[in-house]
Amino acid sequence: MSTESVSESLFEPVSLRRVQRVRHDIVRRELRVLRVEPLGPSFRRVVLGGPELHGFVSASFDDHLKFITDPGTEAQAMRDYTPRHYDAAAGELTLEFVLHGDGPASTWAAQAAPGQTATVAGPRGSTVVPTDFAWHLLVGDATALPAIARRLEELPAGTRAIVIATVPHQDDRRPLHSAAALEVQWVDGNQGLLDAVRALALPQGEGYAWCAGESRTSAALRALLVEEKGHDRYAISAAAYWKQGEAGHKPARGQ
Repeated sequence: MSTESVSESLFEPVSLRRVQRVRHDIVRRELRVLRVEPLGPSFRRVVLGGPELHGFVSASFDDHLKFITDPGTEAQAMRDYTPRHYDAAAGELTLEFVLHGDGPASTWAAQAAPGQTATVAGPRGSTVVPTDFAWHLLVGDATALPAIARRLEELPAGTRAIVIATVPHQDDRRPLHSAAALEVQWVDGNQGLLDAVRALALPQGEGYAWCAGESRTSAALRALLVEEKGHDRYAISAAAYWKQGEAGHKPARGQ
């Protein structure tokens, strides 16, 4: 590293220097469905396993892997999903699917049953956000809920977590658990997310904000937090998990 780059890094905000980006080798894995569990009317949890899961790595709560349907055919499609949980000892990878009635992965998940095969690849990298920020704000729609739930389970006691989330149906509003001091606000729709964040008084101390969901909504949430509320622009990630009117949108993160 040059002297100039060292000098520049010293003047970066602490929040930026604390976030680490890690690259992984992309490995394609053929797995088998072990268990399937409904999680309200709009979600289905699928637990995968198999010898090829050995060596799987997911270092961050908002990692995404490629879930591949109809591999090797003209109908092959790839969609991005959060590794909800990985148990190396048990050899199990858990994914949660939103059953939105459209798309190859959602259609597959709706009929998934033990014994079926599944193909995944990745994650190709991780953005590791430390858990010891004084507070964590997690905002998102149904597609963000697996990452939110995973993050909450990772946070230690002594921190504060604020969740603002929207899901398609009242019965999708599941209990969320964390050792952190947890506040959960369920709202209706993307406008509800924006209204709730606008009304929120950000806590004191160094905090990290994470938002994910529809592209325009995530961008609006980032602008609201940084431009209207003065939150540190280096201490926020706003991810576009999907885009209205665009099938197969590739997730994008704004930092």
